[in-house]
Amino acid sequence: MLTPLPAPRSAPAVRSAVTAAYARLTEALPVLTVTELPEDTPLPATDGWVTAADLAENATALDAFLAWDDEQVLRDKARKGRPDVIAGFGLHRYAWPACLLFTAPWFLHRRVPRYPVTHVSYDRTRGPMSLAVHPGRFACLPGDPAAALPGAYTVPDEESLRAELRDAVAEHMEPLLAAFGPRMRRRGRALWGMVTDEIVEGIWYVAGLLGEHEKRRAEHALELLLLGTTKPYVGSPGLPRAGPVRTAGRCSSRTRVSCCMYYTLIRSNSCVTCPRTCDTDRIAKLTAAAAS
Repeated sequence: MLTPLPAPRSAPAVRSAVTAAYARLTEALPVLTVTELPEDTPLPATDGWVTAADLAENATALDAFLAWDDEQVLRDKARKGRPDVIAGFGLHRYAWPACLLFTAPWFLHRRVPRYPVTHVSYDRTRGPMSLAVHPGRFACLPGDPAAALPGAYTVPDEESLRAELRDAVAEHMEPLLAAFGPRMRRRGRALWGMVTDEIVEGIWYVAGLLGEHEKRRAEHALELLLLGTTKPYVGSPGLPRAGPVRTAGRCSSRTRVSCCMYYTLIRSNSCVTCPRTCDTDRIAKLTAAAAS
């Protein structure tokens, strides 16, 4: 297991109501670490780190962030990606781990932290994805022992906690969508569809690493979280049910709400999860993958 590195290295990490959830997250997914920092310790913003606030508010910082994606695509695919595609890759690569800051504590311990963009920093340049956060307020249920901790506020029931989760993710992502959106040439519905995908795929993937029972539990929890009418999110989880897709892919695939635009780099190929892929092609690809 990778040990989360304090950021900066001399800063002491702190414990909060969500520390155990992040530890279990890293245990299941060692390529992602979360370090909680004291409020009086500045979030790292140099040597590969970028704050979420800078991504949302600083065009120069966003240019530098997307340059990493631009270089990676050119190196791996031997061709330049379109600027809007590069911006989409960059947003995905931030949003997927960032959404787990909220969904992992909710799924594992029924606690929902609040992280505005001013509370999060991100580094992907050294191998593992690393997040640094300033813990603050969090929502929990009345019977939770953490309700007595500083920053806690209780909500009456599970649906209220789900509403808190939807609101907390939206609070964090909205300023980032405003910054990335024009570069991606996408507007509200398409952008929030992408966030819907990041929420679903992140926690569903991690739950699968924790075992088949947890994966089934995550499917049920996500169906209740995203009913298809929970604005600003778009669509339902789209998880496979009984039938050839579930059988062929062993429940490893879903139909995304948004398109990642990967097909613009390899035109003869589309993702199994892409909404552009018909069921016949999806089943054929999943069957081939399962057979191999």
